[in-house]
Amino acid sequence: MVVSGAPEPQQEQPQQDQDEEMLVPHQDGIEGPQQDVVEGPQPQQDVVEGPQPMEESVSAVENQLVPDTSTSRFTWCIENFSKRNVRKHYSDDFIVGGYKWRVLVFPRGNNVDYLSMYLDVADSNLLPPGWSRNAQFSLAVVNQLDSKASLRKEAIHLFNSRESDWGFTSFMPLMDLYDSSKGYVVNDKCIIEAEVAVRKTFDFWNYDSKRMTGYVGLKNQGATCYMNSLLQTLYHIPYFRKAVYHMPTTENDTPSGNIPLALQSLFYKLQHSDNSVATKELTKSFGWDSYDSFMQHDVQELNRVLCEKLENKMKGTTVEGAIQKLFEGHHMNYIECINVDSKSTRKESFYDLALDVKGCSDVYASFDKYVAVERLEGDNKYQSEEHGLQDAKKGMLFIDFPPVLQLQLKRFEYDFVRDTMLKINDRYEFPLQLDLDRDDGKYLSPDADRSVRNLYTLHSVLVHSGGVHGGHYYAFIRPKLSDQWYKFEDERVTKEDMKRALEEQYGGEEELPHTNGLNTTPIRFTKHSNAYMLVYIRESDKEKIICDLDDEDVSKHLKVRLRKEQEEKECKKKEKAEAHMFTTLKVVQDSDFKEQIGRHVHFDLVDFDKVNSFRALKNMSINQVKEELSKEFGIPVESQRFWVWAKRQNFTYRPSRPLTFLEETSAIGFLKDAIVAKLPNSEVRLFLEVHSGQENQGIAPGKNKEDILLFFKLYDPEKEDLRYVGNFFVKASGKPSDIVERLNEIAGFPSGEDVELYEEIKFEPDVMCVRIESNISFRSSQIDNGDIICYQKRCLPDSMDRYRYPSVPSFFEYIHNRQVVHFRLLEKPKEEGFSLELSKRSTYDDVVEKVAQQLRLDDPSKIRLTQYNLSSQQPKPHHIKYRSLNYLSDMLHNHNQMCDILYYDILDIPLPELESTRSLKIAFQNATNHEMSFHTMRLPKNNTLLDLIEDLKSKVELSCNDAEFRFFGVHLHKICKVYQPGDKIDSVSEHGPLYIEEVPEEQKNAGPHDRLVHVYHFEDNRHVQYFGEPFFFLIRDGEALSDIKVRIQKRLQVPDEQFLKWKFAHVTFSRPEYLQDSDIVLNRFHKQKPVYGAWEQHLGLEHTATTPRRSYFGSQNRHSFEKPDMRAVLFQKQYLYVFSDVHGGGFAYNSLCGNLSEEFSFGGCTGFV
Repeated sequence: MVVSGAPEPQQEQPQQDQDEEMLVPHQDGIEGPQQDVVEGPQPQQDVVEGPQPMEESVSAVENQLVPDTSTSRFTWCIENFSKRNVRKHYSDDFIVGGYKWRVLVFPRGNNVDYLSMYLDVADSNLLPPGWSRNAQFSLAVVNQLDSKASLRKEAIHLFNSRESDWGFTSFMPLMDLYDSSKGYVVNDKCIIEAEVAVRKTFDFWNYDSKRMTGYVGLKNQGATCYMNSLLQTLYHIPYFRKAVYHMPTTENDTPSGNIPLALQSLFYKLQHSDNSVATKELTKSFGWDSYDSFMQHDVQELNRVLCEKLENKMKGTTVEGAIQKLFEGHHMNYIECINVDSKSTRKESFYDLALDVKGCSDVYASFDKYVAVERLEGDNKYQSEEHGLQDAKKGMLFIDFPPVLQLQLKRFEYDFVRDTMLKINDRYEFPLQLDLDRDDGKYLSPDADRSVRNLYTLHSVLVHSGGVHGGHYYAFIRPKLSDQWYKFEDERVTKEDMKRALEEQYGGEEELPHTNGLNTTPIRFTKHSNAYMLVYIRESDKEKIICDLDDEDVSKHLKVRLRKEQEEKECKKKEKAEAHMFTTLKVVQDSDFKEQIGRHVHFDLVDFDKVNSFRALKNMSINQVKEELSKEFGIPVESQRFWVWAKRQNFTYRPSRPLTFLEETSAIGFLKDAIVAKLPNSEVRLFLEVHSGQENQGIAPGKNKEDILLFFKLYDPEKEDLRYVGNFFVKASGKPSDIVERLNEIAGFPSGEDVELYEEIKFEPDVMCVRIESNISFRSSQIDNGDIICYQKRCLPDSMDRYRYPSVPSFFEYIHNRQVVHFRLLEKPKEEGFSLELSKRSTYDDVVEKVAQQLRLDDPSKIRLTQYNLSSQQPKPHHIKYRSLNYLSDMLHNHNQMCDILYYDILDIPLPELESTRSLKIAFQNATNHEMSFHTMRLPKNNTLLDLIEDLKSKVELSCNDAEFRFFGVHLHKICKVYQPGDKIDSVSEHGPLYIEEVPEEQKNAGPHDRLVHVYHFEDNRHVQYFGEPFFFLIRDGEALSDIKVRIQKRLQVPDEQFLKWKFAHVTFSRPEYLQDSDIVLNRFHKQKPVYGAWEQHLGLEHTATTPRRSYFGSQNRHSFEKPDMRAVLFQKQYLYVFSDVHGGGFAYNSLCGNLSEEFSFGGCTGFV
């Protein structure tokens, strides 16, 4: 599997967010050495921060890395960098690992305002088909003023003909690159450095896992390698496998609907199969659809949900409690007062433990941190029910550990500064034997049973390779706890040594020596493959856990079921092997037309998928086929004549001509080669005409050119029924009036009944069915073999209104546009609602009216519709605007496909009225006490912000009647825009509330040289991190910081003790320049128009946040149920935290007693409520 995520650079190097790898688009204007380059698709205009999530299918990589590595460093000095009037520029070629490479840069960005930079295979156009090479590389822009400030980014990629270049579309902002004071371009020279490590590959194309290791792998469904690694781990715990086998299932159960049976089937196949095993039945039993299988889920969550479901299924059976016996441990949370005799404890169970990686060198350091004692004192004293506020100690100790200890390593954490998740690739060691009784049992509570020896041996190491947005999962397991390790990577299983399974999965960095040139400085790369889950088995329980299984452990019906599956598989395999000897033959008879027309099909004659097929040897002749059909259906050979089907230009299929005498005596294989090329598949399709003449009077091959074979359908407008009534020959020179009496006889109409005849011509993309003139010959009407004539009683004008569809064309239009739509309530998108039969030509008003009738709602305009997203199988994020889509077909159209689902919700007011208004969240601040109140208001979009004030006055208390107001927006605790009173309501950003404040008197009376500045709260822990509510503040001309402090303290009402710890800074580019009390503050502010973003300058107040940071989410999904991101929500009082969970992270929940705080951990992110 290819990991698309660009690895996180070393911490000491300044960097942007992890950037996406993007194939380079084809573009003219290239400088540097040039060759024909195989190039990828044009990227989108938007800048996407972070690597693109992409876990390739199992067929994408058939190579396994082996240790041999070639490394080299290449330095490229680009003179006159800013003057290069080209879109992209190539470096000279350089050799690493015997391959030619080069660097490609876009000096002005690859459709983004960032420097774009890639590593490219220089001679990709000359390489043979199927080539690939694996490289870990880093690209850097050297800082010529301070080498430590150089910007470097890393990636790992499998280069091939489709992806011959790989790198970073958003490497660094152009604004920073071309700022000469920052040192990246000096004297118009830019220095780029590439470090490349090419790793040799080994071909696994013909590798047999079972023969080489005795074990088989699991097939990857698209992005299920994380599940495969977990399943292999559970399978190789024999006690768990035995418990699964003993769960009661029956022969009437189906694996796709029964998790225990699906898991039993999977385990049995892993035990006995010679090839890799599919997991589709298991994922179907989870309730997953194909979309879920192409989405990486959280491993820890999957493990817990699976065990929970099995645990519930085991209740009341012989294996009840097996899951708890294996995985359940207990710990004790406590709070103990220091100065009084008071202690609060609570016992809780766990199935796995989430250990910190950040800041911990190994597993023992994580356990030390896990049980570390926290002091509750000062402002954070413990509120005791008996003794009030007290100094206390808070902590956690273990009561007992389970026989099988599962450790989730928190390799992912949330970075508040970047507002994104990061993967922690730090070196983190774990021992082969883990002693949790060390240091006199310091991890154990006083209630722990000290007679139990908590010495564990390592059983499994689950590995994540890649970045935070995408990657690959596999597992190292030693099934028998011997010295032999095995690597389970989807379908492939290989033998590995201990170093590969342990030391190489610690993470951290690796140093690789130069293999080219004289440079001896080693090249350092981050190890992006590292352990994220460990499974240990207690030494004293390993005989019980690693137990033997025998044939009696597997239920008889399971063995019978799987034996039948194997037999069917062998039979299909045999058929496939013999397929070259046979041809699939589909023979359509009149009975097929009668069975299908009016039921399964209305247009054309037959659905071939519903026609029985025969396997015939290719050397068999058609005459021999006739004999077989005679035996099968009792049709005399002499009464059979075969016709060839043909696809017409209007995309209909009709019998076109009978087989010739030569064709009937020829082999089917010859016939297939002659006619099948015209059909969409390799089957031979024939129509069997049965002669119904006198007995023993045969039917000859071929026919008279004057004879035309026609097929007839009869329509009844009263019953709205169309049926097939037969076929017969007519003379090309004859007229339709000649056959009216025969048609009446077939239909059972009285003699002389006036009928209307129509020719059914086509049905895609539109219906074409035209009336046939009865007195014009068939030849003149261009009627030919295989044509279809539909007829009905003539419908008189006075009876037309009696029928919905009085004529054949109107009925065909109805059938063509008929659409059954499944409506679901938007609030419950997975639940079935109701279905309505509508027309694709139904207007917007028709659709909502039908829905309103179904819901017995008087006003259809209160119905709001939402489209279905075929990709996510969820509602689209935006509603259908009132009458914005004309027809039902437009509503059901989705990426060139049609669906049959719409969502609805019922509004309190009509949709047109709702769309003409805007709901605004208002944060209002009073000028006197600076208190903030929050309100929600709905106003017409065309109203101005000044109009809003009139409505707001009834909800808030103003400091004076003639108050002036300021309107502004806030994003990530910074002022992002100031609005004018005349701005329209609809111009206000949807991200966060609209802030409205009364303008203080002192700001109204500002002097000509006074200045209104933005003031933000921040913490500076290596990076500036903003929090709290920003505000405007007037700084007077010549005013010193000491005077400003007094006014700010008064405004914010901060106690002296706290305010003394605050620091004041002039901040621009998120870099604070701290101020002294004597500084004249306005001297630091440059005269410029108000700007926002990186260029903005403001006054910063550095201090510790006393309240939680509030997060604003501009890109959050409207529906909480929408995929792909899982959201972990932490509430602290009225504040909301939201973290995106990621693969390998997890959800660890520990309730701490006493002060009612609960700790949550999400993929390395911890918060308290």
